[in-house]
Amino acid sequence: MSAYPHLKRLLLGRPIATKHAHRERLSVILGLPVFASDNLSSVAYSSEEILLVLMAAGSAAMAMVFPVSLWLAVLMVIVGFSYYQTIQHYPKGGGTYLVSSENLGSRLGRVAGASLLIDYVLTVSVSISSGVAAVISMAPSTQPYAVYIALAMIALLTIANLRGAKESAALFAIPTYLFAGSMLFLVAASLYHGLGSPAAPAKPPLPTGGVWQPVTAFLLLRAFAASCTAMTGTEAIADGVPAFREPTAKSAGRTLILMITLLLTMFIGTSWAAQHYGLVPMHVTDPKYQTVVAQLAFVQFGNGFFFYLLLGATATILFLAANTSFADFPRLSSFIARDGYLPRQLTALGDKLVHQNGILLLALASGVLVVVFNADTHALIPLYALGVFISFTLSQAGMFAKLKRMRAEARRLERSHSAKEATRQSHKLLAQMGISGLGSLATLTVTLVLLVTKLSEGAWLIVVAISVLLLVFAGIRLHYDYLARQLQPALNEPFPELKTTVLLLVPRMHRGIIQALAYAKDIASDVRALHVSIDPAPTEALIADWKRRGIEIPLVILESPFRSIVSPVIEYIDQAYKDDSRTIITLIISEAIPKRWYHRLLHNNASIPLRLALSTRRNVAVTTLRYFLT
Repeated sequence: MSAYPHLKRLLLGRPIATKHAHRERLSVILGLPVFASDNLSSVAYSSEEILLVLMAAGSAAMAMVFPVSLWLAVLMVIVGFSYYQTIQHYPKGGGTYLVSSENLGSRLGRVAGASLLIDYVLTVSVSISSGVAAVISMAPSTQPYAVYIALAMIALLTIANLRGAKESAALFAIPTYLFAGSMLFLVAASLYHGLGSPAAPAKPPLPTGGVWQPVTAFLLLRAFAASCTAMTGTEAIADGVPAFREPTAKSAGRTLILMITLLLTMFIGTSWAAQHYGLVPMHVTDPKYQTVVAQLAFVQFGNGFFFYLLLGATATILFLAANTSFADFPRLSSFIARDGYLPRQLTALGDKLVHQNGILLLALASGVLVVVFNADTHALIPLYALGVFISFTLSQAGMFAKLKRMRAEARRLERSHSAKEATRQSHKLLAQMGISGLGSLATLTVTLVLLVTKLSEGAWLIVVAISVLLLVFAGIRLHYDYLARQLQPALNEPFPELKTTVLLLVPRMHRGIIQALAYAKDIASDVRALHVSIDPAPTEALIADWKRRGIEIPLVILESPFRSIVSPVIEYIDQAYKDDSRTIITLIISEAIPKRWYHRLLHNNASIPLRLALSTRRNVAVTTLRYFLT
């Protein structure tokens, strides 16, 4: 018996029946770790990314980190309200892709989908790399092993998600809430000690060339663009509404509000504290490297228990932040595949009721990025956020278009007998339109800012990647359309007149061959046994045995001067098909199956090379008839 089922059960647990799918739904408490870990974990590096931009202009510029954070908070609230509306209007999920496709057309829907898929891959790479940076902050000696640590964490997350949504949620809940609690405590301590003391000016090192940049509007826009990494993952809850318990929209909406509240409290508090205490980002190659959050924890609590508790929780949540992508990437790719723009295998649910092919695809893509960029967060960050803001813009524009249609319908009803209710509904929809319209304009502006400010840092790669993915979508859809045309039969299409020929491969006489001969005679009248002669002695022995047993099926001897089994069989099949093109040829291969799986290593398996060689032949089927040894 194969060891594969046992290994699979050990790693992934018992399969879950479809009728028990409702038990896998998530509450608000468990939904937050699954869908908000990416968003919440950005607190660990978003303030630092602002400082990295501002430090090039000296102490005066670094005093702007808190105002820049407030700009982002305003944008976060606007986008959050817009996605809350999306949840209420699309309780079956689909989020950005569905909203854009339904209201702006398939083409823009695919742009939104491609942007999000790329952003989800980047989310895993950035989050895991940031987690590695937190580990290096605690243990600098681990720096040479950064890539290996990152790949190991991707593998662990993959296995956890293949085990099922509820199991992964329970696994991630404690680290998520420990991180949130630790960060809130750090922010509270920083405010308590800092409000009564004067601010310490930051003293960044002179940049290369020894000249400070001027504090310009463009510099502040670059800092704001860097802060936008804090908004990644905002759309995840709207994309995954069906994963929540009934009423799904209400549970998802509450989770979204909780996520935004926690994020803004931690992010604004961290930015204020970093500015107040004059913290300066360090380069990851610095032997004394610490993240800004680690520096803040050291200022407040020293090199004690809470310092390591916070950094341990930070490293864990950064690793687990990638889980947001593992929750949403497979679901989004299944929606796109359902519409025929990605391989249909991505729509399949595994025996743990998760889209396992999507999970594996995400793990592979993000692992490649980690290796290519050497698990360096700062190298990956310039590629980050642009894709998600493109999807933000399209999603909110789609909601604006939907609400506009709904309001037009309500205005038409105002002229009917239900005018009072229609007027109230019209005013409500107008307010919602205002939120979505403002959100789409704001995120469009940020998208342009991100594109301009990060273009020289590699953001153009995202534009290229989205374009390539759109071409892939188009190519896959063309293939499926072609397939549908080729396979769709006419209503009165007659059955073709076919003739069946069965060929049985006989290497030597044994019980499996006797069973295969009986099977072949039962399914066709034209049956031939094929023996490929490599050594004359066994061939002569087989012919003699064949005559002695009085087997009526003709035995065809195929000479093989180059000792190949495949080539003579292929040539014989090609000739048989040329003689009568109506012939359906079935090649039967008898295979002895031993009791122990590892005994198979001692057996030849002719079916594999023959199947590969015959895979492009018309009207040829290869059947493996197994004979189980006792």
